[in-house]
Amino acid sequence: MSGFVEKPEPLQMPGLTHLHTGKVRDLYQNEAGDLVMVASDRMSAYDWVLPTEIPDKGRVLTQLSLWWFDQLADLAPNHVISTDLPEGAPADWAGRTLICKSLRMVPVECVARGYLTGSGLTEYKESRTVCGLALPEGLTDGSELPAPIFTPATKAAVGDHDENVSYEEVARQVGAETAAHLRQMTLAIYNRARDIARDRGIILADTKFEFGFDGDRLVIADEVLTPDSSRFWPAATWEPGHAQPSYDKQYVRDWLTSPASGWDRKAELPPPALPQEIVDATRAKYVEAYERLTGMSWS
Repeated sequence: MSGFVEKPEPLQMPGLTHLHTGKVRDLYQNEAGDLVMVASDRMSAYDWVLPTEIPDKGRVLTQLSLWWFDQLADLAPNHVISTDLPEGAPADWAGRTLICKSLRMVPVECVARGYLTGSGLTEYKESRTVCGLALPEGLTDGSELPAPIFTPATKAAVGDHDENVSYEEVARQVGAETAAHLRQMTLAIYNRARDIARDRGIILADTKFEFGFDGDRLVIADEVLTPDSSRFWPAATWEPGHAQPSYDKQYVRDWLTSPASGWDRKAELPPPALPQEIVDATRAKYVEAYERLTGMSWS
């Protein structure tokens, strides 16, 4: 059992139809047929959406995505139409709301990895492969790969795990031409972002993208290159052989699995509320990632 500890009720507003409540984002449709995407401050971990929010998290994700969309504009179009608030929207939606094109989404999480960690490390230890791609001997947690690799996954519902799949399975699901385009775009975007982050003292270990079709044009959707969708590591302390410190929800994960939380992941009971110090530390990491990557101060 997993999912929402406390599922929020969607707002009802004239001119907007609620479509979906996700782990982080709420989706609406306006009368023109465009998507209205609102990034909440919800936090998810271990397939649960936690009862405690992280202040400003949704705004950080939205503003960082917009910054990255600008950096990537020559490589890939995106789905953003406007950042204007819909008429009658609450003030809290400011800075966290995007008006987007309604796309025909590709049912694949497009993951690029430049370093070995996470589920990729688990598979590597068993078979020296990641998503069926053979890797050399001698790699360890945090090792840089010989070259970035495309390691797709299926998109899971709230409360379920994404599942790594082979490139051949993606080609079977979406067709060989689309699969090749997804791989090319994913790796091109990763390489651009990796170089930008590296210049700012940050390692982009891996990241995931979602794509959809606007007519016959493949475009980036959802968020891009945020601490929720990527592993960012401080370059100054990178040292293969163990887990790396990161700009993401690691404070939350570490506390949930510590004796201090009193939570047993295997008991299928909801996780507890987060203490204030964990909330503050997590917010600080999200803000630091934004400031280091963009060079702008968060306010």
